[in-house]
Amino acid sequence: MTPELPTDENLWLEDIHGPDALAWASAQSEAALAAVSSPELDVLTGRLLEVIDSEERVPFTAKHGEFYYNFWRDREHPRGLWRRTTLEGYRAETTTWEVLLDVDRLGAEEGTEWVFSRAQLLPHDNTRALLSLSPDGGDAVTVREFDLGSLSFPSDGFVLPTAKSRVSWIDRDTIFVATDFGEGTMTASSYPRTVRRLRRGQSPADAELIHEVGPDDLSVGAVHDHTPGFERDLVFEDLDFYRSRTLLLTDDGLIRLETPEDADVEIHERWLLVQPRSEWETGGGTYPAGSLLAIELDRFLAGRRDVEVLFRPDARTALEGWSWTRHHLILTLLVDVTSRLVALRPGDGWARRDLTGLPALSTLRVADTDPDESDEFWVQATGFTTPTSVLRGVIGEAEPEVLKTSAAFFDAARFEVQQHWAVSDDGTRVPYFQVARRGLVLDGSHRTLLSGYGGFQIARLPEYSGVIGRAWLERGGVFVLAGIRGGGEYGPAWHTAALKRNRPRAYEDFAAVARDLVSRGVTSPARLGAEGRSNGGLLVGNMLTGYPELFGAIVCGVPLLDMRRYTHLSAGASWIAEYGDPDDPDEWDFIRGFSPYHLLREGVHYPPVLFYAATSDDRVGPVQARKMAARMQAMGVPDVLYYENADGGHGGAVDNRHSARLFALMYEFLWRRLG
Repeated sequence: MTPELPTDENLWLEDIHGPDALAWASAQSEAALAAVSSPELDVLTGRLLEVIDSEERVPFTAKHGEFYYNFWRDREHPRGLWRRTTLEGYRAETTTWEVLLDVDRLGAEEGTEWVFSRAQLLPHDNTRALLSLSPDGGDAVTVREFDLGSLSFPSDGFVLPTAKSRVSWIDRDTIFVATDFGEGTMTASSYPRTVRRLRRGQSPADAELIHEVGPDDLSVGAVHDHTPGFERDLVFEDLDFYRSRTLLLTDDGLIRLETPEDADVEIHERWLLVQPRSEWETGGGTYPAGSLLAIELDRFLAGRRDVEVLFRPDARTALEGWSWTRHHLILTLLVDVTSRLVALRPGDGWARRDLTGLPALSTLRVADTDPDESDEFWVQATGFTTPTSVLRGVIGEAEPEVLKTSAAFFDAARFEVQQHWAVSDDGTRVPYFQVARRGLVLDGSHRTLLSGYGGFQIARLPEYSGVIGRAWLERGGVFVLAGIRGGGEYGPAWHTAALKRNRPRAYEDFAAVARDLVSRGVTSPARLGAEGRSNGGLLVGNMLTGYPELFGAIVCGVPLLDMRRYTHLSAGASWIAEYGDPDDPDEWDFIRGFSPYHLLREGVHYPPVLFYAATSDDRVGPVQARKMAARMQAMGVPDVLYYENADGGHGGAVDNRHSARLFALMYEFLWRRLG
């Protein structure tokens, strides 16, 4: 029987907007700023804001029709501009943009400080868009139809009140809507459990019910496939974070695709793609987790299972994702955490070619394609010391051309990137990248910042950061990024190795990297810091409680920390598939072993720690960080700071100015404590 826990003395801090809790958070934030305040902090904030506001950043785009759309924030437009240009305009040395929506002006006119979330254009029309606008930076958004001709919100346009909604176009006068329709229409995870068809002029309450999932499922949604010649409607049942079902919506009802529930599934034109997250036996073959399989949809619906293997993982190579062009499928591979692109031509044999002319030893992301029209593809290329660039290519034509390159915000020539491997407790080799000054003397004296994530099959990859360059590297610090289990650096198997009761494997990996940095002479525990946010906040929370002797300071952002109550806080129930269910006594027995809030002990020397969160975060919420800081302070632990932004959602900051201040606070805190 699971022993009872002592009463939680900080439950009052779970009242996110309660006056007492807000007053506590405000006082704590003022104290945190005061503790780090200095002329150096002000200078650093200004230098980081220069990076974040710079006009020489690369504008990333999404193509719809003849235009390339971009959302942009800068000093004059802190809430941002939604804008567009043509290919010729983007190629120009100075791009001329057509501004579609000034979010700052909209907020001033309407008295709401809107935060732009996303825009969904009506496919093959592109004269209307569904805009998602958050009143505070959280995941809950107001959806409003926007006319790109008049640049206004039409009087008869679709409008959905603020909620965690999923919407998509069916045609100009009809949309699929999954939202909060009232009592009983949201899941325990705080997402929609019904999807409906809403016609122009209808009240959402009168929308036609299409499908419904159970209250303990994660969510539901539907989309219309607008591909010419392959129009169809699809419904998605998300059972949990990793299990889902795909259904075809026909005149005769719903037809479920008999694919594994734990597989990623996509339908494109006549093809069905399946990427299983666990070994799948079908059609007389056995296919490993992380492989990519293809079959014609009609054959699959007819019962055939003669799939073609488009990708099979190995010990060094994983499939990160894929994108379609008009005649090809582009695979993004990770080979020892370095990107490579391969193009396949659908059909017999799926002929393949490496996409060349792209930067080597870089992180490559296929940012945009136009699968209905051309074999054009856009790639974002980035690396720790290589400013981000945008390249455009056309498969089968000339090699990709560089269209834009970000300014360099620090002198990269002074630094070198190395990849190393640490050995974890069970013998697993764990990769990590080290960015440091050339000729680094291995005398253990260097302030070193170790970052990681280790969850949800998300790979942490090399990426250029002017913020890290200015706030850490230029000052003489060493930056380290660990590719621990739980992430996606080596595909699904790397992730599942740290699921639920195996979660401690991720923490053992991170600790192994910390020890390797010390044993190699890069740093010492007193000069080694750790940083992580969200699931990474849970990671460094476990470093704080489980490995305090390895670190000199920790920054823990928008974190999970109270794993006993996380499923009852904000969207926490949606992550049971990742961590387990603490309301199940058998699962709480292992969860409590990585619940930092419950692992704090009197008499332990904990390193200095800065927690940060946002009041408006409706994904993880601020309360777990609040409670952890309050408990540590009540225990008499010295040097425990807590900082909470009002707005910003799960990002922790709502605009560039707030982001610069938060980053400066984090890095200045670490720099001083590790000195």
